[in-house]
Amino acid sequence: MSGTGTAGRAPLRVVVCDDERMVRTALRVILEAEPDLEVVGEAATGAEAVPLVRSLAPDVVLMDVRMPEIDGIRATEQILATMPAPPRIVVVTTFENDAHVYDALRAGAAGFLLKRADPEELTGAVRLVARGDSLLFPAAVRSLAAAYAPGAPPAAAPWAARLTEREAEVLRLMATGLSNQELSQHLGVGPQTVKTHVAAVLAKTGARDRTQAVIAAYEGGFIMRKS
Repeated sequence: MSGTGTAGRAPLRVVVCDDERMVRTALRVILEAEPDLEVVGEAATGAEAVPLVRSLAPDVVLMDVRMPEIDGIRATEQILATMPAPPRIVVVTTFENDAHVYDALRAGAAGFLLKRADPEELTGAVRLVARGDSLLFPAAVRSLAAAYAPGAPPAAAPWAARLTEREAEVLRLMATGLSNQELSQHLGVGPQTVKTHVAAVLAKTGARDRTQAVIAAYEGGFIMRKS
């Protein structure tokens, strides 16, 4: 598919990585039914995915977490480490309570989707991460952190003391899955103020995005890891 997306904008460019041809085909059909989405490449292994993504520079990558040669975790790490402006990566998995999913989030994935997700969930997720948001499922992330995060006493993270009271509140609310708009409404402040607080949280936690900040909060003991 080629051409322009909604309101004359270029379609969001997506690369699909999965070792099952039927899964790749199904994802392509769902995505390309939308005028603002375009599948520009497919890979069956992580070893294929890394150079393909580097060459195509898509907006979003749908990455199967379990693939031969190089799995989705290592592929995610290599893509994010070697591209100056890397795409947003969404892990696509069969099981949500999986150590591989947590490792992929730690590696830098912007979130994850189940393979049984509805078409609307899939296309919505691609649009969401493409605009810079993270695909957070608070209950699932909490369960994953409880099961797989290394143990840490409360407030063990060295960055925790550098957060202002409002930034600490913002991080806790981010962990519940609130968007910037929802944060603005909850806190009673303007959207730009929220963006400033979120940017400060990311800088102080050393996180690439909201997902990484929430993972850091659990691993550092800033948020208790109760399932």
